[in-house]
Amino acid sequence: MTAAEHVIETPRLRKARIGVSLLFLANGAMLANLVPRLPEIKEHLELSYTGFGVAWAFGSLGGITLGLLSGTMLRRFGSARLATLTLAIQAFVIWSAGVSPVVGVFAVLLFLNGALDANTDVAQNAQGMGVQRRMGRSIINGLHAMWSLGAALGGLLGGAAIALNLSIGVHLGLSSVLFLGMAAVARVFMLGPDTGVDREQAEPAHDAPRRGFRIPRSAAIALVMLGLIAIAGAVAEDAAITWSSIYMADDLGVDERLAGYALVSLMALHFVGRLIGDRLVDRWGNRAVARAGGALAAVGMGIALAWPTVAGTLVGFAAAGLGVATTIPAAFAASDEIPGLKPGTGITLVSWALRLSFLVGPPLVGVIADATSLRVGLLLVPVAGVAVVLLAGSLTGRGHRDVSPPAVITPAH
Repeated sequence: MTAAEHVIETPRLRKARIGVSLLFLANGAMLANLVPRLPEIKEHLELSYTGFGVAWAFGSLGGITLGLLSGTMLRRFGSARLATLTLAIQAFVIWSAGVSPVVGVFAVLLFLNGALDANTDVAQNAQGMGVQRRMGRSIINGLHAMWSLGAALGGLLGGAAIALNLSIGVHLGLSSVLFLGMAAVARVFMLGPDTGVDREQAEPAHDAPRRGFRIPRSAAIALVMLGLIAIAGAVAEDAAITWSSIYMADDLGVDERLAGYALVSLMALHFVGRLIGDRLVDRWGNRAVARAGGALAAVGMGIALAWPTVAGTLVGFAAAGLGVATTIPAAFAASDEIPGLKPGTGITLVSWALRLSFLVGPPLVGVIADATSLRVGLLLVPVAGVAVVLLAGSLTGRGHRDVSPPAVITPAH
C-alpha cells in the first residue's frame, strides 16, 4: 500500500468512480451513435457486404497496429490524462468519418479512431482498476455497464437524429460537442498520477521484471486464454455494432429509423447484465456466470436466426447482450492481476486481442453474407457463445478473491 492511498478520502473515491463511469459512458456512446447511420453510409459509398466489412475492419487494424503502444502511453501520461485526451480526439475523428466522401477516407479515419480507442480503452480500464483496488470491492462490471448504457443511448441518439431528419454532419457535430463536454467533466473527477492510481506509481507490479519485453511462460499462457475468452465475448458486441442495423434493414425490411433498435436491445440487456454482474460474480464466481451467460447467448441468438422475425431478432440480440455481459470485464480484471507483467501490459494485450477479433469478424461476416446471406453470417454469435462456455475455465474463481483489501483511508489534513 502506498502513502498516496492513505490521503485519498472516500468522497474523492466516489468522485473518481463517477468520473471514470462518465468516461465509459461516453466511450460506449460515441461509435454506437454512428451505427444507425451505417446503412446510409454503406449505400452512399456504394459498398457490398464484403467491402463494408473490410472498410469497417480498418478501425480494428488501427487498434492492433498502434494499440500495443497503449501500455507505454499509459505509463507516460497516466490513465486519466490519456483516456480523456484520446476520447476527445475520437469525437472529432468519428464526425469526420461519418461525412467522408469516399471509402478510402472513411477507412483511414476508422483506422485512426481504432488507434485512439485502444488507448482510451486501456487507460479507462486502468483507472477503473485503480479505483477498484482502493475501494476494496469489485466495481469493474459496473463500469463496463456504463459503456453498455452509453452504447444503448448512442443508438437511440442516432435513431432520434434520423427521425428529426438531421444530416449526418449536423448530427455527429452536435454529438461530438456533447462527448467533448463529458470528457472534460470526467478529467476533473478522475484520479491523477499524483494519487498513485496507476500501478507503476502505486506498486511494484508483483515484482515484475523491468527490463525488456520478456513475458514469463505462465503469464503468456494466462494471457492467451484470457484473450481468447475476451474475443469470444466481443463477437456479440461487434456483430451488433457492425451488422445489426444493416441486417434489420436489408433482411427484415425494417425502416432505417428503427433499424438501430437491435443494437439498443443488445446494449440495454448488456447494461443490465453488467449492472448486476458484480453481485453475481461475488456470489457464484466468474466461471459459473460466464458459462451460464455463454449458453444464454448461444441459445437465444441461435433461435432468433433459425426463425427470423423482427421481435425474435430483438430478443435474440438482447439474450446475447445479457449472456456475454461479464465476459470482457472479467478478462480485463484477471489480466491486470497476472504476476510478472509490467503495469498496463495485461490490459493492453487483452485489449489488443479484442481488436484482433474486430479486425477478422466484419470481413468474415461480410464474405459469408455475400456468399449466402447476412443471417448465416451472424451465426458467428451463437458460435461465440459456445466458445465462452468452453473457455470460461481460464477466468479466476470468485470476484471478491480478485480484489485487494480496501485501503486504509485517513482524512486529509
